[in-house]
Amino acid sequence: MCVLESERLILRPHRPTDIETMAVWLSNYDVSKMLLRIPHPYSEDDAEAFIAREPSDEQVFVIERKADGVFLSSIGINSVPDHEFGYWLGKPYWGFGYTSEAARRLVTYAFERFGVDALRSGFFADNPASGNVLAKLGARHNGSRLRFS
Repeated sequence: MCVLESERLILRPHRPTDIETMAVWLSNYDVSKMLLRIPHPYSEDDAEAFIAREPSDEQVFVIERKADGVFLSSIGINSVPDHEFGYWLGKPYWGFGYTSEAARRLVTYAFERFGVDALRSGFFADNPASGNVLAKLGARHNGSRLRFS
């Protein structure tokens, strides 16, 4: 898997050294309740299993701040069947534009890498900040549906 860069961020593969911080950020209920497939509470064992999983059609990157190497979150995309991407951000870093910047870089990568002209993503109705990230990318609402979380 490659490493991507933006102005303030590095998007890189997960490492075992990310486990502790990943578990801390994802064990925060304000973060985990907005994600489809994250158990709560989220443990270091969960993070370790995620990092150790077999490669699949999904590319998941750590979002790391260039200035100091701090682990902020993760962002990823499925290459099949429908090029859906998702993201989360550790709560202390909300409101600084990191997710928008990382998502913009991932979307650019996805268009170049997969040669597609559209991607899919979604957000929960009670998470307008995530909707704002998608709007900044030029996303259009094409329907709503109930999903189990």
